Amino acid sequence: MAKTFKSWDVDQPVLLPPSVQELVPAGHLAHFVRDLVRESLDVSAILTPYTEDRGFPPYDPTMMTALLLYAYSQGLYASRRIAKACEERVDFMAVTARQQPDFRTISDFRKRHLPALGGLFTQVLRLCQQAGLVSLGHVALDGTKIRANASKHKAMSYSRMKTAEPALAAEVAQWLATAAASDACEDASYGVNRRGDELPEWVTNKQHRLEKIRAAKAALETEAAALVRKEEAPLDRPRRGRPAKNPPGMPRDRVQRNFTDPDSRIMKARDGFIQGYNAQAAVDADHQVIVAQGLTNQASDAHQLEPMLAHIKTNTGRQARELSADAGYCSEHNLTTLTRHHVRGYVATGRQQHGMASATGARTTVPRTRVHAMKIRLTRAGYRSRYRLRKQVVEPVFGQIKQARGFRQFLLRGLPQVAGEWSLLCSVHNMLKLAGARG
Repeated sequence: MAKTFKSWDVDQPVLLPPSVQELVPAGHLAHFVRDLVRESLDVSAILTPYTEDRGFPPYDPTMMTALLLYAYSQGLYASRRIAKACEERVDFMAVTARQQPDFRTISDFRKRHLPALGGLFTQVLRLCQQAGLVSLGHVALDGTKIRANASKHKAMSYSRMKTAEPALAAEVAQWLATAAASDACEDASYGVNRRGDELPEWVTNKQHRLEKIRAAKAALETEAAALVRKEEAPLDRPRRGRPAKNPPGMPRDRVQRNFTDPDSRIMKARDGFIQGYNAQAAVDADHQVIVAQGLTNQASDAHQLEPMLAHIKTNTGRQARELSADAGYCSEHNLTTLTRHHVRGYVATGRQQHGMASATGARTTVPRTRVHAMKIRLTRAGYRSRYRLRKQVVEPVFGQIKQARGFRQFLLRGLPQVAGEWSLLCSVHNMLKLAGARG
């Protein structure tokens, strides 16, 4: 007797179209994200610009917002991959109600509403507070380097600009003279009205590169002059120390500027030097919820502690009781800031050596300073120090964003756009923490 199998008729039409609620099982993350955006988030800032009644009706901005948030939660960031998922994946169909916006629509929506999308971070954080996921008993602060949408090989140092500009200008001038002589010869041979007098493509490309070098060189000089005006000492006070290697108002020879994304900087990361940005996150220790986030193009973390403390208070309405941070944030000014805000700090005074109980390292500190007092605090506590919470609180968050969800490089360019993209990533992280607390 032959075995009977279930019918497999790929040409069998569906009598009634299925509901989006039936595409994925109940309790799926797709339902949570869609309902969260529809019922709990205020997207009026995204809806406001749509005032024109004429033209073909656009996709619902609320649906597009839910689509972006869900795509980011699934590790899909490129607009083409998101558009492909809308056509092939039933979980995306449950979010979009089987609508299929193309990649250009998704990309333009993200760029147009990026500030409003970044503003969703505060709303999601407040929902986490209402769910009891934020206590602010201990907050860990750290930064991570993320690649920019630019190659470090497209950057040029100021010293190289000074050498390349005259050489390239002379080469272009020689080519222009050669082209002019060739044009005159051709005019004599073929007539003035004959074609063939356009400049060669290779001349145009060299001229374009020369213009970019001159613009970047001028921008570096402008930044250096602005820095001199900001830090200029009174005229009646002589300048102390060694004579400056560079004239006042002139950039250092080693300073670089990228032609693709001028706001990005060369930074040292775990896998070498990258062209990127420094993303900051302050994470609550209870459920790894990000309570404050920011982004800068400065490689050092030292100047980020004070603004991050202000963000914590602004976002949550109150200040953290404890804060831990690595040695990159250790300075007399930062420790004074923690005291002024009544935050008990656990800031490493040096790189923690393998097997050591505290993160004091071999750094020599000056007695009767806050850095010295912090070193004593960490040394006395040993393995019981609250500093031990830092690695297990903030480092896993960066691992979830960069490794688990695969975000290794920003898609947008320019500091404001990249900052908005980082805010959106942090919003999605907190949204996933909120989804995990449903049960």
